[in-house]
Amino acid sequence: MKKILITRTDRLGDVLLSSPVFKAVRREYPTSHIAVLVRPYTKECVEGNPYINEVIIYDKRGRDKGLLDSIKFAMELRQKRFDLALILHPTNRMNLITFLAGIPERVGYNRKFGFLLSKKIPHTKELGEKHELEYTLDVIRHIGLKPEDGDMYMPLRKETQEAMDRELSLCGVSSGDLLIGIHPSSSCSSKRWDPERFAEAADVLAEKYNSKIVLISGADGKMYAEMTREKMKHKPIDFIGKTTLSELTALLKRCTLFISNDSGPVHVASAVGTPVIAVFGRRDAGLGPVRWGPRGKDDIIMH
Repeated sequence: MKKILITRTDRLGDVLLSSPVFKAVRREYPTSHIAVLVRPYTKECVEGNPYINEVIIYDKRGRDKGLLDSIKFAMELRQKRFDLALILHPTNRMNLITFLAGIPERVGYNRKFGFLLSKKIPHTKELGEKHELEYTLDVIRHIGLKPEDGDMYMPLRKETQEAMDRELSLCGVSSGDLLIGIHPSSSCSSKRWDPERFAEAADVLAEKYNSKIVLISGADGKMYAEMTREKMKHKPIDFIGKTTLSELTALLKRCTLFISNDSGPVHVASAVGTPVIAVFGRRDAGLGPVRWGPRGKDDIIMH
């Protein structure tokens, strides 16, 4: 196998939960060219990963938005002459694109134009019988690969960590401080704990353990983090909407504990070894913590 394409075109946590696949494929094919195809906002999850050779960006909301744009993208992929495509997240576009790209072996879940795949796996993810990481590894198990572990990998550059440590020092955080990250945001209302509850928990931790609280959110979740900040008695360190993904990774690495709604940063924290308390609200089997919970050995799930 000379050239392998692995596609994962959904969100941050999903891409991170796919990182054990990269390691397992590299172990099986040590001399192959391995490319990973992701959306623009998750590229920092894979850039710098030692198991891959190339990152390909598919911009469904920008350059590659229309059907004709996707066909053009497929023709560009065709020039790369991949031998195998592993489609970890089933979408109409990816199944069509890998087919049009002339990739002879296309492996994935039999859903959303699944008839275009050369090797199909029954799609039962909605049952939530196991973790998404295991569903992802099932794609490579289907072609005979045996992954050694499910350890996630999130790239973190030394200079990024050093810059974050300096920034925290300017905020009054010293190396021995208990630093607790709070992330009150999430992508939908059914996944969000009340900001007032987060504020209460943060104040208790600040008072009882003399910890320093850092509030974290992306730009799209600023409102909930700001609501939490306004309800807190103890002034937190404010990183609301202020970090890139790489900077967020460095910040979570520095935290002693991370408390968050069900969201991508939960998996970033787990990947860098920071204990997590994750709050889950959704009760559907395929959306709950059995499938989407954090993977760290010291992590706690509230559901």
